[in-house]
Amino acid sequence: MPFRIFGGSMHYFRVPKEYWRDRMVKMKTCGLNTLTTYVPWNLHEAATGKFDFSGNLDLEAFLTLAAEVGLWVILRPGPYICSEWELGGLPSWLLQDPDMQLRTTYKGFTEAVDTYFDHLMARVVPLQYKKGGPIIAVQVENEYGSYAKDPHYLTYVKMALLDRGIVELLMTSDNKDGLSSGYVEGALATVNFQKVDSSFLAYLDTVQQNKPKMVMEYWTGWFDSWGGPHNIFDADDMVNSVAEVLQTGASINLYMFHGGTNFGFMNGALDFDEYKPDVTSYDYDAVLTEAGDYTSKFFKLRQLFTKIIGQPLPLPPMITGKASYGTVLLPQYVSLWEVLPFIVEPVKSEFPLNMENLPVNDGNGQAYGYTLYETVISGGGQLHSRDNVRDRAQVFVNTVFVGFLDYNTAELSIPEGRGFRQLRLLVENCGRVNYGLMLNEQRKGLIGDVFLNKTPLRNFKIYSLEMKPGFMESLRGVAAWSTIPDYAVGPAFFRGNLHVQYLPQDTFLKLEGWEKGVVFVNGENLGRYWKIGPQETLYLPATWLQPGNNEIIVFEERTAGRIIQSVDMPYLGRTHYMD
Repeated sequence: MPFRIFGGSMHYFRVPKEYWRDRMVKMKTCGLNTLTTYVPWNLHEAATGKFDFSGNLDLEAFLTLAAEVGLWVILRPGPYICSEWELGGLPSWLLQDPDMQLRTTYKGFTEAVDTYFDHLMARVVPLQYKKGGPIIAVQVENEYGSYAKDPHYLTYVKMALLDRGIVELLMTSDNKDGLSSGYVEGALATVNFQKVDSSFLAYLDTVQQNKPKMVMEYWTGWFDSWGGPHNIFDADDMVNSVAEVLQTGASINLYMFHGGTNFGFMNGALDFDEYKPDVTSYDYDAVLTEAGDYTSKFFKLRQLFTKIIGQPLPLPPMITGKASYGTVLLPQYVSLWEVLPFIVEPVKSEFPLNMENLPVNDGNGQAYGYTLYETVISGGGQLHSRDNVRDRAQVFVNTVFVGFLDYNTAELSIPEGRGFRQLRLLVENCGRVNYGLMLNEQRKGLIGDVFLNKTPLRNFKIYSLEMKPGFMESLRGVAAWSTIPDYAVGPAFFRGNLHVQYLPQDTFLKLEGWEKGVVFVNGENLGRYWKIGPQETLYLPATWLQPGNNEIIVFEERTAGRIIQSVDMPYLGRTHYMD
C-alpha cells in the first residue's frame, strides 16, 4: 500500500508526562500521522550501568500513548542525537577517558553503546509494527555525514540495531552537505532543510536510485542562543515550503512540531569559532508553542493537510488557560559561602580537576552545574586562565568578587593584600556542545592550570555543585537562612513561596532585575535565566505546582532582584526574522 509519512517531532523528555497526550492529539488533529522522537542516553543512563525509564523518561508509556492516539512512530535512538541537547545526548562520564573518541568505533565508546542499546532495544523491540506496535522506522545515528570521522561507524550502529532485533525500515538523516558521507547501505537516506531547493531532493537520487523520498527534518523554526535574538520563521513561508515538498510526492517530518523546554542544565551549545550556549526555552518558533499552545502555523498546516487528505480532520482540543500568580516575594536569603561547609564535602587535589573526573557520584564524576575551586594565595598580581576555564568563572578573593574569566577574558588583576587569602573560582558548565567537530573537547570546569604571576595554582579544595534534588533538600534544612539584607549579592540562594489557590495552571516566571542563575520550584530545576537575553520568562508547567504554597529557590550568581513575577504570557525576547 502506498503510504506517506506526515510526521512531527516532539520529545518526551522536553514535555511534562501529563501533557504528552494533549500534544499528540494536537498533532493528530493537525493532519499528521507519525510522531518522531529522539532518545537521550544521558538521561536514561546518567550513571554507568544505572538505567532510568521511569516517570518523564518512560519511553514505553510514550510510545504506547502515541499508538492509542493513532500515530505511527519514527524512533531516533542515537546514540548521538544532536537536538540542541547537552553533548548531543551523550553522557558526560564518557569523557572521563582522556583518549575518548565519541561517535567512532573506539572501543571505549562502542562498549558503552552496546550496554546502553542492550537495555534500550529490549524495551522498544516489542513496540515495532511487525509486533503490533507503532514503530514503523528507526534512524541510524543522526547527521553523521557532518561528523564523518570513522568510515566504519555507521555500519557498527546499523548492526547494533539489527543484532538486537530491530526489523523495521532503517533510515539515516543528513543535511545536504552531509548526505554523501552520512549514507549507509541498507538504510533509506533522508534529507534535512528549511528552505526548499529542488536539488536537495534530486540529490537523494544520486545517493540511492528509485527510493521513496523523505525530508526527515523540515525545520519549522530555529533555536536561540544566549545573547542573540529570538529566531522567527514566517508562517506563510513555512507552509508554502511544506506544500512544495508535498507536491513532489515526498514524505515529511516537521522538526519541531512541539519543541518544549530544556529543563535543568540540559541545554546544548554551538562552537564554530565562538562558543554559544542555547537558552532554556526550546520553543523553536514551532507549530505549537513551548507551552503547547496553537500558533498560526498550526491552523495553516491543518488547512493544507485537510486538502491533501481530502476529508475533514477531528477538531483540535480546547486551549488550556494560563495563570498570572502575580508577585512572588523572596524574603529569605543565604550566601553560598555560608552553606558550603554544611552541604558539600570538598575534594582535595594538588592539581585542578575537570568536573567529569572529580571523584563524586559513585565514580561517574560531575555532569552539570557549577564547580567551585578554592586555593590559598599570599599576594596579588595577574591571574591568567591560559584558556582553561570551561565555560565561565566568577573569581573571588575571600568573598569579594574580582571579575569573570571566560572565552573572551583570560586575565584578571588580583589586588594585593596582607597574609593568606582564599582565591575562589566558581566555574559554570554553560552547556556542552551538541553539534560539530568539537564533541571530544567538552570537558568542563578547570581543564588545565590557571596561573598567578606565571606560577600555576596548586592545592585545591573542589566543591561539586550539581544542585540535584538531594542538594536542594540539604539546603532547605540549613540553619543559616536569614531575612534578605538591604544589599544582597550572589552567589547566594533566595527563597520564597508562590501561592496557588485552586488547581494549578501553567505560568511563566519573569526575572526582571536578576542577573544570571537558576530557578528551582519545589526542589526541581526549572532551568537557567540570564539578563543578556533573549529569553525573559521561564515556562513553569502546572504539573510542577500544587495547590497551596510552592517553594521557589533562586540561585543567583551576582545581582539579585527582590521579586519574581508570575505572568500568563511568555516573553522570548527581541525577534529576528530568518531569511
